[in-house]
Amino acid sequence: MLERGEVANSWRHERWDSLRLLTPNWQSRLPGHRYDGPDPDGYMTMGEVIEFIEHFAAVSRSPVRTGTNVTSVRRTDDGYRVTTSHGEIGCRAVAIASGACNQPTVPQFTDAVPASVVQLTPFDYNGPAQLPDGAVLVVGASATGVQLAAELKASGRPVTLSVGEHVRLPRTYRGRDVLWWMDAAGVWDQRHDEVDDLTRARRLPSPQLIGSPERSTLDLNALAAMGVELVGRWAAVRDGRALFSGGLRNVFSLADLKMRRLLDTFDDWARAHGCEAEVDPPERFSSTHVPESARWQIDLRSGEIRAIVWATGFRPDYRWLDVPVVDAKGRLRHEGGVVDSPGLYALGLPVLRRRKSTFIYGVEDDAREVIDHLAGYLAARR
Repeated sequence: MLERGEVANSWRHERWDSLRLLTPNWQSRLPGHRYDGPDPDGYMTMGEVIEFIEHFAAVSRSPVRTGTNVTSVRRTDDGYRVTTSHGEIGCRAVAIASGACNQPTVPQFTDAVPASVVQLTPFDYNGPAQLPDGAVLVVGASATGVQLAAELKASGRPVTLSVGEHVRLPRTYRGRDVLWWMDAAGVWDQRHDEVDDLTRARRLPSPQLIGSPERSTLDLNALAAMGVELVGRWAAVRDGRALFSGGLRNVFSLADLKMRRLLDTFDDWARAHGCEAEVDPPERFSSTHVPESARWQIDLRSGEIRAIVWATGFRPDYRWLDVPVVDAKGRLRHEGGVVDSPGLYALGLPVLRRRKSTFIYGVEDDAREVIDHLAGYLAARR
């Protein structure tokens, strides 16, 4: 097992200081290892996540080679040749578990932003004190974007949030964590070959959730109540001006509709399984409030916006993979983790085999099936 940094490296060095897991502690489980602390309904801090993964590596006696950077994987007659910072390794099969969040994704027009405006991604951002005084424009309204907008607003800065497609969820529903419902109702267990539009499912933004001790809901209504200004999707930069698309009403309505349909699914499941008495009565939430006059543009040369945080998603990095299995958009070609090259496998990608594939607790089922296929592949070639 090769790791370019330390065990839990991305949690140590590529997350902001206040981040907590979005999944409740009871969902933090790996084979033979699970959370056993006093707060099963809480959410781990980054330090706790690091400790959890370190402990798993120790008790499982995982043969991890830390500080080993892979610079090339290429096909050979009998398998693969892996070139690392500590030499080469020959092997019959390779499992890629480098994840889908290796590099931040930013739009091409970032170069057109005036140099006077500081630009950061979540990889660069540690906390509000890192930014210059003044207003901040956060771009992207998935989990990362709403969390950073709330944190920056709480620090006393004016914050504008640029909103595009997003997934709205309450933190709790009918007295239970919304991810309890996703788990119990079988939503997370939906398989990749059961999804109507798999490409779209794999590209969905992360839901608007925050793992706060208060178990609070952090949707756009909550942000607006805090004083965060909402604008449309950032479409372009022209003459130093950020231009935002219209249509916030439609974007909000679609997110509200999808949330309500999901809550209906939970209610149907509770009735069908006789669980009505074990949970609170059904709830419905107010529609996302549409600003009366959302701005269509901001002059970035005026000094109003001092910093931009690009919470516009992440992408994998396969520059080291010298095997023709990556498409024109940088995505790995695979079927449920079986990559389009004999003996090459993947784990930890969105909806790899199930909707829960990228969660700590969700990867185990995927791993068992992928490794079963790998074992069969090796056995057939003895």
